[in-house]
Amino acid sequence: MAFPEDVLTEDEHVVLHLHPHWKALIRPVLVLVLAVAAVVAGWLLLPDGSGGTIALYAIAVAGLVLVLWLGLWPFLVWRTTHYLFTNERVLLQQGVLSRNRRDLPLTRINDHAMHQRFVERLLGCGTLTIESAGERGQSVLHDVPGVDKVQTKLYELVEAHHDKHSLGDGEMREILADMAEGKSTRDQP
Repeated sequence: MAFPEDVLTEDEHVVLHLHPHWKALIRPVLVLVLAVAAVVAGWLLLPDGSGGTIALYAIAVAGLVLVLWLGLWPFLVWRTTHYLFTNERVLLQQGVLSRNRRDLPLTRINDHAMHQRFVERLLGCGTLTIESAGERGQSVLHDVPGVDKVQTKLYELVEAHHDKHSLGDGEMREILADMAEGKSTRDQP
């Protein structure tokens, strides 16, 4: 599922579009492999006859339930979780049946920090915490792939947005000079 482009403003463009790290898919794949192995083992090892057939069907149904619950559902959660970084904001969206979306304008981001445990360092992922002004405060993004590069990119986006929407020293001097000049001409008769 691609992130819908219609949520972006006219001048906004996507800089990074991420899903959680692929490590979230390890358990679903293992569940699928174990369920298939259990069905194959039951088919090969159970005795012929009605008792063996009933046991094989029970193993297959249990395997199917486990694959749907512990395999397919986590995959769908992973696939529908989006971390979107644009030139104007950070959008966080998740949800399979219902959807939650949070927009963090770059102007409101006060701080961001990353944390990596040892295994996450080996896998190249981690947790990114974004602190923003407002009621909700912190947003925690778990299992962000390349979290160190994402944090650097977020810093660059915040700084570029700040520079674009603020006056430089030279511009401020010009405005003050124009104001002073306008005031002195109004004071003269």
